[in-house]
Amino acid sequence: MQRVLVTGARGFIGRHVVRHLLDRGLEVHGIVRADDGSARDVVCHAADLTVPGTASAVVRQMRPDALIHLAWIATPGQYQTSPENLHWVEATLELHRAFAAVGGERAVYAGTCLEYDWSYALLDEQSTPLAPKTPYGLAKARSGELLLDTNRLGGPGVSWARIFYLYGPYEKRGRLVSDVIAAVLSDHEIECTDGRQQRDFMHVSDVARALVATLMSDHVGAVNIASGVCRPVSSIVDEIVRQTGGGELVKVGARPSPPNDPPRLAASTSILRDKIGFRPAFDLAEGIANTIDWWRQQLGARP
Repeated sequence: MQRVLVTGARGFIGRHVVRHLLDRGLEVHGIVRADDGSARDVVCHAADLTVPGTASAVVRQMRPDALIHLAWIATPGQYQTSPENLHWVEATLELHRAFAAVGGERAVYAGTCLEYDWSYALLDEQSTPLAPKTPYGLAKARSGELLLDTNRLGGPGVSWARIFYLYGPYEKRGRLVSDVIAAVLSDHEIECTDGRQQRDFMHVSDVARALVATLMSDHVGAVNIASGVCRPVSSIVDEIVRQTGGGELVKVGARPSPPNDPPRLAASTSILRDKIGFRPAFDLAEGIANTIDWWRQQLGARP
């Protein structure tokens, strides 16, 4: 494995994946919507994969040995129900066909924990059924099923990475950690739910390392990308407040929890831990500190 293609290379996860691949001395090619020239040591290809024929043309041009596919609609507040999910299913399947045609060896595709049946408290790759409730989750689940089925037919080895909750540098506003940190550092109040629901959050750099580790492994099949630690969401907000001293700005319990919000969504990480051999590098305190530092730089806030 020498040449790796990363779609969504300038996205929240993608830029971290690229960095970890470069650290391994690999030749990295990235597909981006627009090349602003800021990427170093990466060959960037500006392309819209949702345009039919684009994925095939780009893959034939670069002939990668390996593929990490991250590109998909991810706009906060829109991606769950957007009709663009259908376009991304088509683009993903075209990408895989092209990758197989040029002799690609290993591919990791980004799925989501929203594929699972959330009536189960522990979400396990081998035993928990899939029952997505949104167009986004359904599009990911069906794409994953089709791609994983190709493992029995030969061709590239496929891993389907179901990513759980994440946070860290370069996360857009509109999500919990980025919104709370940005509000506190800007001296603005922010309303939160009571945070009793328990979730598995992992720092984005660890998510990226887990994806790269999966690519480098011989695992084919589904794998959860998560820390293995399920905690109340309020504990994450508490850690932000502890490190920023902005407790008076965070109004816990001021917002109602979403209807039918599951009380606990824990990820089984036995495949990631035992078969792929991955361990997270960041604990919660270190991850939040790293994210706060990044937001301070973005906002020009004083320590």
